[in-house]
Amino acid sequence: MNQQIHKIPLADRMRPETLVDFVGQEKLLGQEKILRKAIETDNIPSIIFWGPPGSGKTTIAFVIAKATKGEFMKLSATTSGVKDVRGKIKKAEELKEEGKKTIMFIDEIHRFNKSQQDTLLSHIENGTIVLVGATTENPSFEVNNALLSRCRVFVLEKLGLEHIKEILKRALKDKKIGLGNLKIKISEKDLQFLAKMSDGDARVALNALEFASDINEKIDKKIIEQALQKSLAYDKNGEEHYNIISALHKSMRGGDADASLYWLARMLEGGENPLYVARRLIRFASEDIGIANSRALDQAISAYQACHFIGIPECNVNLAQAVVYMAKSKKSNELYKAYGKAVSDVRKFGNLPVPLHIRNAPTKLMKDLDYGKGYKYSPDFKYEEKQEYFPEKLKKRKYLNFE
Repeated sequence: MNQQIHKIPLADRMRPETLVDFVGQEKLLGQEKILRKAIETDNIPSIIFWGPPGSGKTTIAFVIAKATKGEFMKLSATTSGVKDVRGKIKKAEELKEEGKKTIMFIDEIHRFNKSQQDTLLSHIENGTIVLVGATTENPSFEVNNALLSRCRVFVLEKLGLEHIKEILKRALKDKKIGLGNLKIKISEKDLQFLAKMSDGDARVALNALEFASDINEKIDKKIIEQALQKSLAYDKNGEEHYNIISALHKSMRGGDADASLYWLARMLEGGENPLYVARRLIRFASEDIGIANSRALDQAISAYQACHFIGIPECNVNLAQAVVYMAKSKKSNELYKAYGKAVSDVRKFGNLPVPLHIRNAPTKLMKDLDYGKGYKYSPDFKYEEKQEYFPEKLKKRKYLNFE
């Protein structure tokens, strides 16, 4: 391998240039799939790829670049401003006058503000550019509705374990751009470990493999752990992830605010998505606090919104506030247990008929069939009427036990 190629990170060197070499995302790129046909015929619409890191969003964009006969322009929303976008669009307008099309790829498009996104609208509509955007965030929240309505959204899934292993094996065998010229030794078991700990992220897997190969030609679990470094301390989808969220949940349930803060810090410092933590707090507010303090749910939802608005690291203190509030709040799991009892009856008795007197009767036929007959309108009885609302088989059932 020449020195110039070696300076390029392995993950970039191994990026496939054709659909034939692409690994994973069969639901989008399998034979006869609409996206595959659009790429092969050089007829793609404006699209946004949404998926987790390392799932292949940018790679598909580069496959499109190789397949298109038009101009391919690349921008990163983290480093480009309105001026950069307008400069690219001006070039695209010139190409349009020459009868050429332009595909504009914008990586991390969710980082563009409203003004930057609005700049693209008219140029998509008049055919100056075909937009290809990539984002790890839900475009429903992060991309303007006006822009979103002009694009097709394709959802990429996290790469599976076997996909990551195949990508790693290709890198190990490839003598031209991979690591095939090195005398690397790694067992199937250790390769499996690396693939698993990469958590569906091909870039993480290849970066770790490259770093590990720089440490030693014989790669084992210990070296892989060193190569993965911080990402291994908190495996977002592995056992440690569930252990720590469990510890946070139980610490809040037990009223230990200090321990709750510690476990929260472990998650956030380990790279956990703060919105995941916020969602767990929303669940906790109803499951473990519930009717004992109805404002806990407000706190949890506010924390989620704060995380959504300002992101990392500023939102950490918002989550800390919510976690301490949950830990110190009065607790009750009455709602949680009551709903479980209701679910049990639904599964046990199936689709029991709705009592006739509380059925809706919008048509004459329904009224003739006694739908709604005998129903007591609560306001007419000052909300003190005696009336059964359960199906006959569950008459007078009680799920809640209020003191």
